[in-house]
Amino acid sequence: MRRAAALTLRSGLLALLLAGQAGGALAEAPASAPRPLPRLAAPAVAAVLPALPEAAPRRPKPRPGSSAIALAGPSGPALPGTRPRPRPAAALRTEVVQVSSATIAFAPLAARPEPRPENLQRRSAVAAAGFRAQPVPEATTGRKGSVCGNPEIRGTTIPPIKAQVQGCGLADGVMVTSVAGVKLSQPATIDCATAQALNRWVERGVKPSVGRLGGGVVQLQVAGHYTCRPRNNQRGAKISEHGRGKAIDISAVTLANGVSISVLKGWNERQHGKILKAMHKSACGPFGTVLGPNADVHHRDHLHLDTAAGRRTAYCR
Repeated sequence: MRRAAALTLRSGLLALLLAGQAGGALAEAPASAPRPLPRLAAPAVAAVLPALPEAAPRRPKPRPGSSAIALAGPSGPALPGTRPRPRPAAALRTEVVQVSSATIAFAPLAARPEPRPENLQRRSAVAAAGFRAQPVPEATTGRKGSVCGNPEIRGTTIPPIKAQVQGCGLADGVMVTSVAGVKLSQPATIDCATAQALNRWVERGVKPSVGRLGGGVVQLQVAGHYTCRPRNNQRGAKISEHGRGKAIDISAVTLANGVSISVLKGWNERQHGKILKAMHKSACGPFGTVLGPNADVHHRDHLHLDTAAGRRTAYCR
């Protein structure tokens, strides 16, 4: 019972307190209120307030580590830390210059290197020794300067040779200087039959045997032609075919690079020996008699070639 009475009393006091606050808020407003003061005019404000110094525009501080770029404008020096204005697009354009292809000079194309000649090492050795390479003669054409009715046989006709020794002499002789475009080291006095055989041998035998070695053959070394003497210069022997103008002796061939392939030194060599032996073999046919180093000691240094009459088959040794 006591607890209920206490709760009732507390509720009554709370109600009285709330009623008092509400009564104060509902009190009547006063009959008259004070008027607000009038606003002062602009000159009056200026007169009342003291003149303040004009504040300078605040400049932004540059970032640490950056350098201020000074720009000069029409109104004076640029402010520090001010960024430059972007350039107009026209100033950033690159002028393209049109160049005519006719004004461009092109370097000429390099010519292809010539192939290395064969026998290059030997050619260098010859040059070091002081020899000069002889140019390859051009093939002769036309009948002017030719003999024996063959434009490839160059030379002159000679008067008949009469000899006091029986069996010697040359009735219709020629002095040959070159055959098949290959020069003779000295003019050879022979008859036309021997000249024709020599021309065929050089064209079909000597040139193919030498090939392109050293640039090809350019000269024949003549060791003997017309001379009235016995065979092998032996007293009492028969007259040699040289005494009739039907024989010629060749001791060497000269290449375009100046190298000389001699019968005496090259016959037993590995490289030049094959060439000389091929030349010797190819002479059997155009000539009736072919003698070389294997024949006897008298022919160890040359090839003897003759067109002796009366032979049905060639004699080659």
